[in-house]
Amino acid sequence: MNVSCGDCPIRHRAVCARCESDELAELETMKYYRSYEAGQTLIWSGDRMDFVASVVTGIATLTQTLEDGRRQMVGLLLPSDFVGRPGRPTAAYDVTATTDVVMCCFRKKPFEDLMQRTPHIAQRLLEMTLDELDAAREWMLLLGRKTAREKIASLMAIIARRDATLKLKGGRGPLTFDLPLTREAMADYLGLTLETVSRQISALRKDGVIVLDGKRHVTVPDINRLLAEAGDDSDGGFIG
Repeated sequence: MNVSCGDCPIRHRAVCARCESDELAELETMKYYRSYEAGQTLIWSGDRMDFVASVVTGIATLTQTLEDGRRQMVGLLLPSDFVGRPGRPTAAYDVTATTDVVMCCFRKKPFEDLMQRTPHIAQRLLEMTLDELDAAREWMLLLGRKTAREKIASLMAIIARRDATLKLKGGRGPLTFDLPLTREAMADYLGLTLETVSRQISALRKDGVIVLDGKRHVTVPDINRLLAEAGDDSDGGFIG
């Protein structure tokens, strides 16, 4: 993959969203693409990182390994999410590709230098960091206190809203997306059995909350109803 910054599918919500043409040209000089297959580890916790990156396509998971060897998922990386931390030499979590993943990588030192000279890049990264904090809190609630039905609805809502923002689609009308996770992966990440995941998806379909075409193509007729099923009392606004 080799796409100019101006034609990038995540351009409007990535870390470079507010860059001017001269700044995009400078980013072009320090960027390169990396592709990973589903199941492949992108980054190991503790690895020294010589790059930062944005997820262009695909989904990856952030996990932490406990002392007894068990792995706990602590979040998802979706298209346009930022990977790595300027000023931090090593990775804090394992990052594993759930689907095939393409990342747009920037050599770390030149990116840090550009960020120091370009306040709106630093501002955009701060906004994305705060969004990530909100997502982490949402994930804690998702894993800790919600019912199985609410967990499934929440995960679908997270993916549906991100897909809608990437497509610049407003909040009115049905949302259609391809579920990037298998039911086995959903069960693993949500701490549920495969049977429970299948049963709850079938129940959401039967109740008209979602429409399925095959196992992975999902239509959400009314995002507010899905959010209500997720136990979300917000106004249904999209994740920024």
